[in-house]
Amino acid sequence: MRVVARGGQRRRAGMSSAVRRSVPVRTFGDWDDPVPGYIEVDFVAHSGTSSSGSFVQTIVLTDIATGWTKCVPVRTRDSGLVIAAIQQARSLFPFPLLGVDFDNDSAFMNELVVCWCRGQGLEVTRSHAYRKNDQAWVEQKNGAIVRRLVGYGRFVGSEATASLARLYAVARLHGNLFQPSFKLREKTRIGARVIKRYHAPVPPAARVLAHPGVSEADKERLRDLLEASDPVTLFTGIRVAQEELGKRVDRRGLNSKPEEPVAIDLQRFAAGLKTAWQAGETRPTHRRPYRRVKPYPKRPSMFEPYEAQIKAWLEAEPAIPAATVLQRLMGADPSRFRTRSLRMVQRVVKAWRADVMGRIILDGDWIKRAHAYPSAAEGEIVRSITTPGNILR
Repeated sequence: MRVVARGGQRRRAGMSSAVRRSVPVRTFGDWDDPVPGYIEVDFVAHSGTSSSGSFVQTIVLTDIATGWTKCVPVRTRDSGLVIAAIQQARSLFPFPLLGVDFDNDSAFMNELVVCWCRGQGLEVTRSHAYRKNDQAWVEQKNGAIVRRLVGYGRFVGSEATASLARLYAVARLHGNLFQPSFKLREKTRIGARVIKRYHAPVPPAARVLAHPGVSEADKERLRDLLEASDPVTLFTGIRVAQEELGKRVDRRGLNSKPEEPVAIDLQRFAAGLKTAWQAGETRPTHRRPYRRVKPYPKRPSMFEPYEAQIKAWLEAEPAIPAATVLQRLMGADPSRFRTRSLRMVQRVVKAWRADVMGRIILDGDWIKRAHAYPSAAEGEIVRSITTPGNILR
């Protein structure tokens, strides 16, 4: 049908089509509990509200078996940077990498990246096009780690990339060593009902130490890293990096001046953790920079010359409808007021009645005066305001 619609011409295949066809597809249900070393890779864009131009992106690498996650910021989408990110991750994972699973992004599905991975002995697979659930593990980390730490602002330039790298260097240890996470154990479908059961939440490091597929030498290095790491110090480093990164949200780094790194008192920070979970905190990476809005002069209202006259009519006749007020205004100035101005007059009358009602209620003895010995004007106002028909008007 597509060939017929184009008049017999076939759509020209892209440069990466042959490479994409050579990479086998692996879905969510095809993993069958692999050993540690098979990772999913995905891009997270820090483009803000516009995807135009060049902006920083984060490459997220998540292990299927343990949930160990590594984030690498890159200044641009480039195949060479993808290779550099995978090469860097190989030295930071506590076990050797065995395979990589990409999506159908052209930054991954090209001859340079695929051939390099195969040359390094890595098994290369890909997901279905437009099926994010095929990469459910890394997609979940995109929100739980990257978006939660960095937010949705726009970052541009090498300095923002360096700030992101400092943040991820601390967050990698804090999240993988001390942050518990759930892992799906089994999923059962009974008709339309899906029952999911999870393992007990533990940090990814605990899963690495408990997995029989990891060598004892790798586990020993991980135990040494656990003993040398302090969760409070790492958490403090995350907030320091976020404070520095928050100054670069939605700002281009073309003319930026280097600033001194932010220093936080560790004792004061640790003491504030007792109440921070109750009061919450506004993270620097989630705040929007102040933008001055040019003040515009307020346009004069068409009722301004007749405001005193309208109030006099309403005080004399509190139950007068807005249509009658409009008829009197049309008689006073037919060039300014017409029948279509009824809705605007209704708003003016409603605002006046709300103001009068508020002043009556704020007066402490208004119920007694309204029902026992109301004056002629105030009694009529109360009756007109509390009447259901007038309330609707």
